[in-house]
Amino acid sequence: MIALGVDIGGSGIKGAKVNTETGELLSEKIRIATPQPATPEAVAATLKELAAQFTDYEAIGCGFPATVHHGICFTAANIDQTWINTPVEKLFTETLGHPVFVINDADAAGIAEMKFGIGKDHEKEIVMMITVGTGLGSAIFVNGVLMPNTELGHLILSDDIAEHYCSDAARQREDLSWNKWGKRFNRYLQRLQFLFNPDLIILGGGASKSFSKYQDKIRVRTPVVPATTLNLAGIIGAAVYAAGETNAGHAPNITEAEEYIKKMLEAEAKHEKKKKQATAPKEEEDDD
Repeated sequence: MIALGVDIGGSGIKGAKVNTETGELLSEKIRIATPQPATPEAVAATLKELAAQFTDYEAIGCGFPATVHHGICFTAANIDQTWINTPVEKLFTETLGHPVFVINDADAAGIAEMKFGIGKDHEKEIVMMITVGTGLGSAIFVNGVLMPNTELGHLILSDDIAEHYCSDAARQREDLSWNKWGKRFNRYLQRLQFLFNPDLIILGGGASKSFSKYQDKIRVRTPVVPATTLNLAGIIGAAVYAAGETNAGHAPNITEAEEYIKKMLEAEAKHEKKKKQATAPKEEEDDD
């Protein structure tokens, strides 16, 4: 299938047509700056502008920098906070007038590496994909099966959120040398190794292109390698995901998304009410 793969990031939105059987790009990659602030409406409009520059594709898939469950965005670590509880598949599908499937961006990158990259030779093992850019994204595959939305960039490391400590954005913000940053990143990989004991760790994102500059600072038992698809992994994986959903006869979550959010918020409200009741001081009984 020919699908349009889109990688939505904090600084840029990139897209290209992809042959989802071979992983080959069938067009030039086009990049448009992410609007600031990156509100749902602004990003949807930019996505529509990007998609309009392509023709002759059967599906659209987007890698998105947040947890995406049932077509709904539940986190907003490196994007505008208004994305939380936004039915992103519904928004994008209605804005573009075409079905749009949305997946966590690191999960998309992992899908590309497992199908076309070095991961394809490790389908019977535990493989971790770590994307290193504005934040730290993660994808875990066990025997070739994705465990979605892991968000391991939010582990606590050195009394801070890991991606604040050792993402590529942290390296640039603190003007760290590759050696100093590599030591920080190694601590993060050591934590992942301790928690998950993966058989292979694949690095994607912008920092993967500079792997040779910090490779000698990586000292973990697990083999660590750069992604063969490099920073195209998100585009390719998003396209593959959309093709898979389309071939399976699935549709973006449009009609059920708002009802799902309503039920979730009602459940949260009940939980908060019970918690307040449990912690409220009890009235003293009248001795009379």
